[in-house]
Amino acid sequence: MAKTLPELRTEIDALDLELLALLNQRAALAHEVGQIKQVDGSPVFRPEREAQVIGSLQAGNPGPLKNNSVAVIWREIMSACRALEAAQRVAYLGPAGTFSEQAALQFFGSSIERVPCVSIDEVFRATAAGSAEFGVVPVENSSEGVVSRSLDLLLNSPLHIVGETSFLVRHNLLRLSPSLDGIEVVYAHPQALAQCQDWLTTHLPHAERRAASSNAEGARLAATNPAWAAIASERAGSEFGLHVASHAIQDDAFNRTRFAVVCLPQTLPAPAATGHDCISLVVSVPNQPGAVHDLLMPLKTHGVSMTRFESRPARSGQWEYYFYIDLEGHPSQPHVASALKELQGLSAFYKVLGTYPVGE
Repeated sequence: MAKTLPELRTEIDALDLELLALLNQRAALAHEVGQIKQVDGSPVFRPEREAQVIGSLQAGNPGPLKNNSVAVIWREIMSACRALEAAQRVAYLGPAGTFSEQAALQFFGSSIERVPCVSIDEVFRATAAGSAEFGVVPVENSSEGVVSRSLDLLLNSPLHIVGETSFLVRHNLLRLSPSLDGIEVVYAHPQALAQCQDWLTTHLPHAERRAASSNAEGARLAATNPAWAAIASERAGSEFGLHVASHAIQDDAFNRTRFAVVCLPQTLPAPAATGHDCISLVVSVPNQPGAVHDLLMPLKTHGVSMTRFESRPARSGQWEYYFYIDLEGHPSQPHVASALKELQGLSAFYKVLGTYPVGE
């Protein structure tokens, strides 16, 4: 005989109490771990350890919970346990409601101290100065390519990359009314304007496009004038009391943005190998024939896969370039270490930007 709704709810309530008791037991053990870490000076946050925990749980997940849901649940559990020691201060491009804030919450969980910044430059400054322990910055978009400012700042910053996260970006047109009528100005971050340019040309050909420091800042501005609109997330719309005049206006239905998590090396050294890692580096080579070809040969020789290769002007006036490269692997692996050593020997400039677990 099928159980009644009250019976099912009674069972769920009982399980919730069991879960709460188990979570508190886990938190107590995590607190003991934190005390040991304080004595030996180990960092509270270890992204490779958390990636291993989630990966193990997903591998043994019998369902019906989906693996993505398992990752979200346990990241929040670990975030809450970390906060018993001290909530991590995390800087990101603000204000509230930006995709950068969403990336920070996705990576660290919600039990953090949020440090919204007015620009990507300020995220780097706050993290380097110690106002925040970690920073989260956009580095690449699937439709518009790299975020140039982030790459330029990584080149000369003392910060290094210790993690990454990415997600599908859904841009929405927000304003004080749910209609598209009477829109004179559309505010958004330049990247978002570029990612929605075809839709804007088709549906709002006469509206002026104005750049904002962030999409959430554009939403804040749109809330001050009924003739203004913004491109931002639904969360930003809720934050500033705006209607969604049109959903998912990005030109690329699979528009995805990748974010890097950065910090000072003394805050968190390079994470240990997880078996699914990435190395980001920037190099330059002498301006001579075949130099770039020679630069890539050590990767082929030692069987190291390259997942990204971007060039940026060196701004030296000599038509020289920096090359930003992502490699699969970890420097603790002998074949990777050999490739990196040879690569460094061929480079006029060489800097490892970070070694970190590959994000979701």
